[in-house]
Amino acid sequence: MSAKYIFVTGGVVSSLGKGLAAASIGCLLEARGIKVNLMKFDPYLNVDPGTMSPFQHGEVFVTDDGAETDLDLGHYERFTHAKLTRDNNLTTGRIYEQIITKERRGDYLGKTVQVIPHVTNEIKNAMRKVAADCEVAIVEIGGTVGDIESLPFLEAIRQMRQELGRENTCFAHMTLIPWIAAAQELKTKPTQHSVKEMLSIGIQPDILLCRSDRAVPREMRSKIAAFCNVEEKAVIIARDVPSIYEVPLNLAEQNVDTLALNYLRIDSKAPDLTKWQDIVQRAYNPQDVVSIAIVGKYVEYEDSYKSLKESLVHGALSHNLKLQVTWIEAEGLEAHNYPEQLAGFDGILVPGGFGKRGIEGMLNAIRYARENTIPYFGICLGMQTACIEYARNVCGLTGANSGEFDPATPHRIIYKLRELTGVEEMGGTMRLGAWACVLEPDSLAHKAYGTSEISERHRHRYEFNREYEAVLTGAGLRLTGTTPDSTYVEIVEIPGHPFFLGCQFHPEFKSKPLEPHPLFRDFVGASYKHRQENATSLIHEGHTPHEAVPAAKA
Repeated sequence: MSAKYIFVTGGVVSSLGKGLAAASIGCLLEARGIKVNLMKFDPYLNVDPGTMSPFQHGEVFVTDDGAETDLDLGHYERFTHAKLTRDNNLTTGRIYEQIITKERRGDYLGKTVQVIPHVTNEIKNAMRKVAADCEVAIVEIGGTVGDIESLPFLEAIRQMRQELGRENTCFAHMTLIPWIAAAQELKTKPTQHSVKEMLSIGIQPDILLCRSDRAVPREMRSKIAAFCNVEEKAVIIARDVPSIYEVPLNLAEQNVDTLALNYLRIDSKAPDLTKWQDIVQRAYNPQDVVSIAIVGKYVEYEDSYKSLKESLVHGALSHNLKLQVTWIEAEGLEAHNYPEQLAGFDGILVPGGFGKRGIEGMLNAIRYARENTIPYFGICLGMQTACIEYARNVCGLTGANSGEFDPATPHRIIYKLRELTGVEEMGGTMRLGAWACVLEPDSLAHKAYGTSEISERHRHRYEFNREYEAVLTGAGLRLTGTTPDSTYVEIVEIPGHPFFLGCQFHPEFKSKPLEPHPLFRDFVGASYKHRQENATSLIHEGHTPHEAVPAAKA
């Protein structure tokens, strides 16, 4: 039997959390034993988000097959077990690219190529491809109803209902119920107008997911149901919650999954949400706190590090701890007082990034962590800068750098990937996707993973220069992870340090709340151990420890 579809759309304003809602619905259906797949359509003309600024678009999420995708796919993978590929995220740019390629090749046999039917057919074919191996496909349409660029996608899903019938399609529309401070009341008019806009293009929502920062009275839900032509039980209040992992439970309480399955004529067992309940219980009742400093280049926009932040949360939850993150702009650590800015943290993390801005600040943070035995975790750029810092300050290689930041450096510790020499195009030209890595026995990485070979996702243009391997390892650095053919260095560590590990890959892309990534789990564990030791030593010296344990409890 062919798959059925749940289409998730948004109105009123953007950034209401459609991706989180789609992922949560997927989570609830999986808990009932239903096989799901999820898909995101983005209306912008970029072929993919790979060349977009993190300040514009947030994080670029990488799949196993090397696709650079929207950060909502990160939510899909964290909340479900769907195996996502480049087919699960399509932009207007990619669809038009495919159509123009076909037109130039003559596939349309001289016909006039138009938005309807050619663009909409391409969109529908993409949906069918993703739905080929699942029972329910959840399709999220990016943007907001009323945006001109979203129209082809909305028209395509309208046609899908016409072709497949009501029992095979369900429309979930996310809107906003704003609180007007001046009037001291909630307003339903934006939701009414949003649904009216959907109706004008031929789509009647079945379920309304209404975002609100407070409780919505029953009579207001009745009013929305009456004006928007939906059942009252289908007006779902998507309340703001402190932890995103409560969202599936919140939707389950309002029977969103039961509603959707009734509309789709699907029978299933009752959902088992005990693991999610346990996660939320731990999130709201931590035993203690752990304080992590993230020294990055894009910290002004937290979505730039979405998966990273969530992976740290997963690591903290595995130890029943509350994560306290401090975002530190790398450029701000280039001043002489950088030790003062870094004092008091239990662990320091330097994430990925591109370009030379803030590099000297990152090097200062790494030196501080190394010299003061503070747990350090470097990811991608964080590994490369750790190697540069070690070369400069331990090996005495003055001016050591990366070819990316200083092409004239006398010591190119990091240089461009050999296969990219002469390649100047930006889009999709990096080392992307899942690659195997062999771990050295008795290393931090080997102890964390509990296996000698792993597969992790990459997104980088530069690599460690093995011409400097003998110099750095001779001074104490240990290369504990390489590709099976020994071409690329994947992991570096400093033996004897409580936790000092840099990895060239992005482990944050594979962490889930119910399955925390081993490296994040062990980094948070080491950071908390450092916190406890630091508190003990301060008490022995007669000082009050930074954020004493009793005060930190939630």
